[in-house]
Amino acid sequence: MAGKIEVQLGPVKTVITVYSSNIVRVTHLPPGAQRLPQSLVVVKEPGEVPFTVEEEGGCTVIKTDELEVVVDPSACTIELGWGWDSLVELDRSLEKVKVLGEEALSPRQMFALADSEAVFGLGQHAGYSAHTGLNYRGRVVYLAQRNTDIAVPFMVSNRGYGLLWDIYSMGVLEFRNGRLKVWFEAGDALDYYFIFGPSLDRVIAGYRWLTGAAPLLPKYAFGYWQSKERYASQEEIVEVAREFRRKGIPIDIIVQDWFYWGKHGWNAFKFEEERYPDPAKMVKDLHDLGVRVAISIWPFFGKETEIYREAAELGHLIPGTGLVNVFSEAARKWYWEKIRDTFFRIGIDGWWLDASEPEVGAGLVYVTMQHDLKIDNERMYKYLNIYPLLETKGVYEGQRRDSNKRVLILTRSGFAGIQRYGVVNWSGDITGDWTTLRTQVWAGLNYSLSGLPWWCTDIGGFFSGSPDSEGYRELFLRWFQWGVFCPVFRVHGTGFPKEPWRFGPDVERLLVEFIKLRYRLLPYIYSLAWKVHRESYTMMRHLAMDFPGDDEALEVDDEFMFGPYLLVAPITTPSTSERDVYLPDGLWYDFWTGKLYGGGRYVRVEAPLERIPVFVRAGAVLPLAPYGLKSASERVDSYELRVYPGADGIFELYDDDGETYDYEKGVYALVPIEWVDAERRLVLGEKRGLYELPELAFKVIIVREGKGTGIGEEPKPDELIKYKGSRVEQVF
Repeated sequence: MAGKIEVQLGPVKTVITVYSSNIVRVTHLPPGAQRLPQSLVVVKEPGEVPFTVEEEGGCTVIKTDELEVVVDPSACTIELGWGWDSLVELDRSLEKVKVLGEEALSPRQMFALADSEAVFGLGQHAGYSAHTGLNYRGRVVYLAQRNTDIAVPFMVSNRGYGLLWDIYSMGVLEFRNGRLKVWFEAGDALDYYFIFGPSLDRVIAGYRWLTGAAPLLPKYAFGYWQSKERYASQEEIVEVAREFRRKGIPIDIIVQDWFYWGKHGWNAFKFEEERYPDPAKMVKDLHDLGVRVAISIWPFFGKETEIYREAAELGHLIPGTGLVNVFSEAARKWYWEKIRDTFFRIGIDGWWLDASEPEVGAGLVYVTMQHDLKIDNERMYKYLNIYPLLETKGVYEGQRRDSNKRVLILTRSGFAGIQRYGVVNWSGDITGDWTTLRTQVWAGLNYSLSGLPWWCTDIGGFFSGSPDSEGYRELFLRWFQWGVFCPVFRVHGTGFPKEPWRFGPDVERLLVEFIKLRYRLLPYIYSLAWKVHRESYTMMRHLAMDFPGDDEALEVDDEFMFGPYLLVAPITTPSTSERDVYLPDGLWYDFWTGKLYGGGRYVRVEAPLERIPVFVRAGAVLPLAPYGLKSASERVDSYELRVYPGADGIFELYDDDGETYDYEKGVYALVPIEWVDAERRLVLGEKRGLYELPELAFKVIIVREGKGTGIGEEPKPDELIKYKGSRVEQVF
């Protein structure tokens, strides 16, 4: 039965809502409140879940098949139990406070932490505000949107649970002395969801079930993005794309950054005619080269612009600013229609929604000036962190109404639920130095553990060195190698252009090889993107996700799994030609040499400038595209299939048109691939889905030392299998 259980817990009325057998909502309401708050984040209603309610020793006990929630009014505690363990909420309050001279309620609570508990997630805290580690235990985390900080009130624990707070104001979480202390500046209630796994994948799946599945990005989003601050003319941006094609360097997206509006004023939704005489032709020229274009759009307008005057007259701005009032449905609809009529109409493919914190004044990194703004007679402090969710909602829903073309949004800030709007986040205006590179690994992993799948950095740092500097070349190359294994692969920065040929012929050669590696991996990556959509999978993975019982893996903070097969160990220090890599239990192949290693230990591996340490898990069946791919949109009908023996393995190769939402109607193709190790048998299963495939050729290599290694194609595969959609078996 579906239902809510109400219990008086000290001065607050507590409502427990069972959403599923492993998810409960706990809402602490102030005196006099009659109903639960409406959510801007959670889109799921509670299901028809069997549960029982009993009174035992003065406690209210709620049980599902997986959870036991014990509310003890005498001790004023809530114990959220899962059989062999539990999380205890020790205290909570809704304290009356004054914020900007107004009366408000400040939600606060405290939980008990286990002695060895590790905690992750909470968005991304990078660059200027980087925390001193990946695990937040012993640290304080601030939840406030700003450049380099993405505030997401969702944390996960290695004990196998997650907590999602449905509160939008500034927050502080302190993990010290065996306690988790939680503070939010303002809210109508203390409202949170407890999600049990015990696997971290299931915790994240529960989060996405509550807040919305991540749609598939267009296939070209997983290719190479070239960007800088800024291409200054139509001629320049098209010529750069032509140079990529002349040099045979793969590329999928080029980005037009700000100030294309020139004399028309800030974010005028116009191109300055002298530098962009024919924007529609610019887009067509890029498309003719097989290159897509994304464009920088800001959420606020200069007072000198026509669009500012139009927005002000229609009442679509937050008073006293040029900022679009995304809290208004009418304003969101208008905002999309202006994007559509100016940019989408001429074929622009993606939206770089910059400064979505939103950035409304000076001090771009350190302050949150939107805190004091007034919206519909309410101060924004209560909604401080929600702006990027609502801005992307307007653009995503607008494009979905007008087109079947997949939405692609790159934006600097995020919030819980933003994954449902086709959003890629990047880590903000970071500096180009070795320390920042190191902390970016933490930022990406915690972002991914926040349930948000698509992330990237400004490769080489936004504020960066010169490609003419030998020291910076090394940093850029190491950052670039790691970027290949991020969910989105994108170069950006200010001061200096960073196309591969700017770094001199020796470094250019290496950069191009790693771009080609990214394109070789696209069948693997795009298949993982399908898992992200369909199974709520996470592509960039803390080792604890795949090796939950491994205490050493839990502590490793400079390696990660990229999908189920690839273990990546970036080089984050200068003048480094080798490093220790922790290999969890099992068998592992060096990607570059094919050498086999036993796991459960550290190994010392070579890491010359032309390599980033990468290991492949035994049992992997790794599909690779041809070496000569120039864009992600090219149709692939021939794959190199590397099989890594030593364990059983299974993988589902996914494909579709890469452009539309027809996959939602079943128009996709899935090819199950299985390796049965004891029998040395490879099975290509029956194709599933309505998408038509040509006859596929699989060049199968059973990987061993010196065979099926590195970026290039293996000249002598062990077998060539023709696949027409029906089951095929081959013994090796």
